[in-house]
Amino acid sequence: MTSRPEITAFKWVPPFAQGLVRDTRARWAFEEVGTAYDVRLLDLGENKSDAHRALQPFGQIPTYSHGDVEIFESGAIVLHIARQGHGLMPADTAGAARAVAWTISALNSVEPMIFDLIMCDVFDKDEDYAALFRPKAAERLRERLGDLAASLGGKPWLDGDVFTVGDLIMISVLRALRHTDLVAEHPNLAAYMARGEARPAFVKALADHMAVFEGVQPPAWFAQGERQ
Repeated sequence: MTSRPEITAFKWVPPFAQGLVRDTRARWAFEEVGTAYDVRLLDLGENKSDAHRALQPFGQIPTYSHGDVEIFESGAIVLHIARQGHGLMPADTAGAARAVAWTISALNSVEPMIFDLIMCDVFDKDEDYAALFRPKAAERLRERLGDLAASLGGKPWLDGDVFTVGDLIMISVLRALRHTDLVAEHPNLAAYMARGEARPAFVKALADHMAVFEGVQPPAWFAQGERQ
């Protein structure tokens, strides 16, 4: 047990993933509500150990532990953090419900379509299906981003003038498209993401996330692959 909430994160990830690993979401939430926290770093592969799977059955990160609360999944963790502090969850019942709805929509309606594209562009880029499926994946994602842009309209945040946990997760999800111009196709979405990334809490969270990788030598298997 620790006196402060503890999350898990990786000691190192490949450059394409740095800044995007989902511990950034928990870090950002902690910074927004002003809660100090600890980080327990794992080597790649350690997340698949029996000890870690006892906290995260799918062998992923982050996990969250504090007192008798042990949870996994970045969305669940961020919602829990939001409910423990002030600044991410509206005080009124209706506003809080909308914030949760936007959180779930980011994870359920937007992120899976983004991940389809990332599978084609990154993880399975050398597979035969990737070149065939990518145009359809991009088309579906463009339609979904168009829906999101229309809903956002000219508002600064998804629910109007107040930044909520729904914005934190939605912007985190959209950041995974940084290797494309898909967000930039909608100027209001691009401005929305920029507003989120300019928040002091995000700047601090991202800096802390990236600091972990400073001076860390890539593992031998990665260095070997880079030379080939």
